[in-house]
Parts: sequence; C-alpha cells; structure tokens
Amino acid sequence: MARYRLIPERSELWAEARSSLHPIRVETSGLTGEIDAEIEGDQVRLSAPFRIEIDAQRLKSGNRLVDGELQRRLDTRKFPRVVGIVSGVDPLQPGRARLRGDLSLHGVSKSTHVEVAVRVLEDGTIEIEGDKTIDMRDHGMTPPKFLMFKVQPDVKVRARLVAEKAT
Repeated sequence: MARYRLIPERSELWAEARSSLHPIRVETSGLTGEIDAEIEGDQVRLSAPFRIEIDAQRLKSGNRLVDGELQRRLDTRKFPRVVGIVSGVDPLQPGRARLRGDLSLHGVSKSTHVEVAVRVLEDGTIEIEGDKTIDMRDHGMTPPKFLMFKVQPDVKVRARLVAEKAT
C-alpha cells in the first residue's frame, strides 16, 4: 500500500438543501487528509482507516444572510472541523466501493456509509467521488426558519477527492 495525500485545491465538496424559496447551495474546495491505496493497472484498492477533514468556515453559499445562519448553526467557533473517518472499505465492483465510518458535524458523530466511484486519473492521481443525503437533525442541528423561509432538514452532500502519492 502507498500513502496518498489529498490535494486541497482539487478536492471539492458540494451541498444542497431545499428551502421554501429556493435551493441553498454550498460549494468549496479545501478537503484534507491521507489515504492508503494500491493501484493495479487501472483499478484502485483503498485501505482503511483514513480521515478526511474540512474547515467548517469554508462552507459558504455566497449569500451573507444564509452564510451567517449556517455558521451559527454549525457553531464553527466551537466545532471548527467537519471530519469523516473511514473505518472500512468494501469493494463492490471494479471502480466502486462502499466506505463505512463516522461523520462528525457540529460535534455529533454518526455512523454512516457511502458508495463511491474510485479511479486513476491520467496524471496518476486517485479520484474518489460519491454523494450522500444526510439529515441535519441527526447532527444536533435544527433546520433554519426566517419568517416565511424554511429550510428542509435533508442535505445532499457530494464530494470529489483527488489525492497524489505522498513523497
């Protein structure tokens, strides 16, 4: 197994929540972490455990009102990092795997799993991509309400991790 380090500027996270007025979208880069993996031909075999993190203050929609409320709900001063710890990897079929572990958000850690696509890119980096819908209430957060503006509790989160061989 070789160690691969996430490239923060190429590792991205998107999140979308529905509201009574319009979708709320968050898009950012800056994910960090290291992954153990083995490349055989064009296939990638991941090995657990590994940890992925992002600074919670990077999660912004571009709308100052929404961003202020998001940072308040996430309580970023008290809980500055969103952390995913992968404790198990189940190969599914070539290029696909199920990652099992815990997601820590707002100081609450919950067991979860996600199916991901895994591949080797032309430049020799590894790409892991997947999405998962989470319920913010499972992490101790109440969906925001502003007068007639109400946010639904389900948030679709998608991540694209790009990692290069550590030197």
